[in-house]
Order: sequence, then C-alpha cells, then structure tokens
Amino acid sequence: MMYSEKVMDHFMNPRNVGEIEDASGVGTVGNAKCGDIMKIFLKIEYGIVLDAKFKTFGCGAAVATSSIATELIKGKTIQEALEITNKAVMEALDGLPPVKVHCSCLAEEALHAALWDYAEKNGIVIEGLEKPVNDIGEHEEGYYEAE
Repeated sequence: MMYSEKVMDHFMNPRNVGEIEDASGVGTVGNAKCGDIMKIFLKIEYGIVLDAKFKTFGCGAAVATSSIATELIKGKTIQEALEITNKAVMEALDGLPPVKVHCSCLAEEALHAALWDYAEKNGIVIEGLEKPVNDIGEHEEGYYEAE
C-alpha cells in the first residue's frame, strides 16, 4: 500500500493535535469496522472558523486526514466549511489507497458533527448541514472494501 508524501508528512507531523478548551463545536465520529475514532474541536466566531484541533485514535491515514481537515477548515466561513468533502480531503493529501478512503469520510463527518454541535449550542440552522451519525458505517457502506 503506497501513501503519498503528503499523507506521510501529516501522519509523522500532524498539525493541530489537541483540544480547544472552550470549543464552539465538538464532533466525534467513529467507525466500528476499523476502530478509528475522530474528535474535532472548532472555535467559531462571527461565522468564521478561527481554530480547529483534533484527537484521533486510529491508523496513520486517519491521523493524516484529521490533520489536513483541520488545516483546510481554518479561516473558512461556515458555508465554506461545509464544502470540505472527503474528496477535498483526499485531493489535499494527493490521494489515499482505496482501502483508506473511508478515513477521509470520517474526517468529513467529524467536521460536520462539530458544525452540527455548534449550530445546536447556538440555536441556529446551517443550510445544507445534515444531522451527523456516530458510526459512519451506518450509511456509507459503499466506501468499504475489505481491509
């Protein structure tokens, strides 16, 4: 299995590891099939993501996708943040092996879960944001190949 240099870089030197004490939104998602758990913390003010941190328990690809996802979301408006899809995460990492594509889906779901938490805490509706699931295996069966 070959990983791009960017994946290796974000795995060996992950950005934004840790937690934000007074986070505006926190999203935790897991994948029961592979055991990865991703927790993303967002600091949002005036509709802008000022900071993002993560804690991930999982494989190197899960760490790398968390790292790049927090990099991609910083400085974005909430609407721009919603456009960070698993495809965007994969492109930013110069691709992932097929059996690791689900890690990028986990990153997308964790970002969305954190945005959902922010919306709930603030009594707002974020256009286009769907209620997150806790286990991405629930609705993304298509992403899984045997590991």
